[in-house]
Amino acid sequence: MKNRTVTHLLYAHPYDMGGMPIRQPLPTNNVQQVDPFLLLHHADVAVPEHLEPAHAGVGPHPHRGFSPVTFIFKGAVHHRDSRGNNSVVYAGGAQWMNAGMGVIHSERPSNDIHDIGGRQEIIQLWINTPSKHKMDQPAYYPVQADDVPKFVSDDKLAAVNVFAGDVLGIKGPVPSLSPVNAATIEVKKGARLAIPVPADFNAFLYLLDGQITLDGYGIIDGLNAAVFARDGEGISFTALQDTRLLLMSGKPLDEEVVSHGPFVMNTQTQILEAMRDYQMGKMGILIED
Repeated sequence: MKNRTVTHLLYAHPYDMGGMPIRQPLPTNNVQQVDPFLLLHHADVAVPEHLEPAHAGVGPHPHRGFSPVTFIFKGAVHHRDSRGNNSVVYAGGAQWMNAGMGVIHSERPSNDIHDIGGRQEIIQLWINTPSKHKMDQPAYYPVQADDVPKFVSDDKLAAVNVFAGDVLGIKGPVPSLSPVNAATIEVKKGARLAIPVPADFNAFLYLLDGQITLDGYGIIDGLNAAVFARDGEGISFTALQDTRLLLMSGKPLDEEVVSHGPFVMNTQTQILEAMRDYQMGKMGILIED
């Protein structure tokens, strides 16, 4: 297998997002998107004990035109939306929402968050939606850890959890609106993995922590994303430390991207329409219990 080369190494700089400390490796000034992937936020926060969980986290807000996907590594996330979805997903799972024509949702800690460690560690990834599906009805897919198919290496040093698409012959349960392969990876020191990636897919690998040696490149530390060229059949690496990673690959949409806040469309007019529809209540109403 010919390994892909790295085009960019993106450090996850710290940001303050409305009082919540996050890290953001994508987008940057140099890399606006890794089509179809638009944005990655990594947060690892203690939930304040003086706050009711129902008042912590992120309150009701709208989306249109893309899929906000939340991978949960610690704690739990309570999702509610204007289409009536209401569920809690715990560590090891994910919440995959196709916002479509528009939906309002909230992402709070679970009521039992302080009984399970009091921390939330998540990655939220924005995946662009093809123009022909941007005005589809919204859809929501909660995936618990037990429902995630897993590849485990023979030496038991590596586990790959597949949420969508096909990774190492394992198929994920979430139906994405364009061809996307999504997996979280846990490797122990000394683990070695070689993972094929479709030749026409863009791909990146984000390290939440730890350290690896990427074949053909060298050492990569935690809190960095490696973005790959489409010049090989896959990627392979060796873990120098226990490491957690997110591997995403997807077929580029090659479409115009116009975004404003929580809306991602193809033209400025469509953005104005999204703002108008939200203000007119066409994305529904979310009243949290």
